[in-house]
Amino acid sequence: MRIMVQKFGGTSLATAEAREHVVRHIRRELETGYRLVVVVSAMGRKGDPYATDTLLEWVAENGGDLPVREKDLLLICGEIISATTLCGLLERESISSVVLTGAQAGFRTDEQFGNARILDVVPARVLDELSSKDVVIVTGFQGQSLNGDFTTLGRGGSDTSATALGAALHAEIVDIYTDVNGILTADPRIVEDAKPLSYVSYAEICNMAHQGAKVIHPRAVEIAMQSSVPVRVRSTFSDNVGTLVANPEGFKDVQTGIVDRFVTGIAYVSNVTQITVEAGEQGPHHLQLDVFKAMAENSISVDFINVTPAGAVYTVFDSDSIKAVAVLEELGFKPKVLNGCAKVSVIGGGINGVPGIMAKIVEALTEHHIQILQSADSNTTIWVLVHKEDMVQALRALHTKFELHR
Repeated sequence: MRIMVQKFGGTSLATAEAREHVVRHIRRELETGYRLVVVVSAMGRKGDPYATDTLLEWVAENGGDLPVREKDLLLICGEIISATTLCGLLERESISSVVLTGAQAGFRTDEQFGNARILDVVPARVLDELSSKDVVIVTGFQGQSLNGDFTTLGRGGSDTSATALGAALHAEIVDIYTDVNGILTADPRIVEDAKPLSYVSYAEICNMAHQGAKVIHPRAVEIAMQSSVPVRVRSTFSDNVGTLVANPEGFKDVQTGIVDRFVTGIAYVSNVTQITVEAGEQGPHHLQLDVFKAMAENSISVDFINVTPAGAVYTVFDSDSIKAVAVLEELGFKPKVLNGCAKVSVIGGGINGVPGIMAKIVEALTEHHIQILQSADSNTTIWVLVHKEDMVQALRALHTKFELHR
C-alpha cells in the first residue's frame, strides 16, 4: 500500500472555494495510486466561526475560568467540524472516506493539556480503514492521554500530527498544504525579491521555523527528521510542487546541476528585549545559577544567551521583559535593559567551517549603518541582534549580500 499524508491548514478549509481546491488535490493523488491520510486543522483564522482562536475568545467572553482539561474538550471541536465537512464533500464526489479523531487514529499523549507531547502513535485503526476506504481523514492538533482524556498539541499541532502519522505509517511523503507556495528565502512581505526554494534540509527548515518562519512548525520537522520522512510544503491554491524538505541525498530527484550553497534563507524574530546582568561580589557562577534558575521558575523563555566571566547577556520577549526585570531586581541584581530589539538569522547548511560568512554579515550591516548588538552561531545559523527599527533594512541587506534573489 502506497501511503501519502496530506495536511490542510485553516486557510485551506476556510471557504467553499478553498475546500474545492482541497478535494482536487485529494483526487489527483488518488489517481496516481496513493491511499491517503488527510490531516485537517480547524477552519479559518481568528474571527471565523470554528477557528481555534475564535473558540478561545468564546472562553474569555464567558468567564475565562474554564479548566485546561475542559478547554481542550472545547478546542477539539474545530477540527472535528473540518473533518466531517470534508468527508461530506468527498462522499459527494464518490470518494470513500472515514473520519477518525486523533485518539481513534492512535495518538497517545501526556496530560499537559493545551500543549501535550506525543508519547506514541499506534495507527492500527488508520491502516484497517485504509484497506477499504480511499481516504482516512484525521483531526489534527489532538490526541488522548493514557487516562482517556482528550488533549491538544499546542500551536502548530496539526503539522505535528501529520508528520507523526507519516512516520508511524511509513508514508512515502507528507504534503503540508498552506496559503503560500512553498518556503521562500525570506518573508516576502518584507523582502520583495524573496525567491521560492526547491529544497531545504531538515536542519535548515527547522532553524528557519525556530527563527520566525511560520510555514511549518519546528516540532513537526524534528519528527520528520528523526524518521527520515520527506515533507513537501505546498500551496493549496496551485499545483506547484512547492519545497521538498528531506535529507540532502534526497535532493537528487528534485533538480539536476544543484549548486552547493552556503546560505539558504534569512529569518527573524521581532519584539525581543536584551537583558545584561553583570557579576557583583557573589561572582559569575553564582550569578549564572541564580539568573537562569529564576527565569525558569517564573516560566520566562530565554534566548540568544552569551555567558562570560563578567556576567550574562540574553534576550526575552518584550511581553516578558517587565516580569524578568522584576525577578532580577528581587534577587539584588541591577540589570541593563534594551527594549525593542529584533533577532535576524542567516541560515544555511553550508555555513559550518566556511570562512568569511560572518565578515559578509558585518559588511552588509555596516554598509547600511546598522549596529550589531549581539551575535552567536551554530553549525547552520548565525544570529545577530539589532534594533527593531533596523530589522527590515537588515533583512534586505543580508538577502542581497548573499545573492538569495538570484
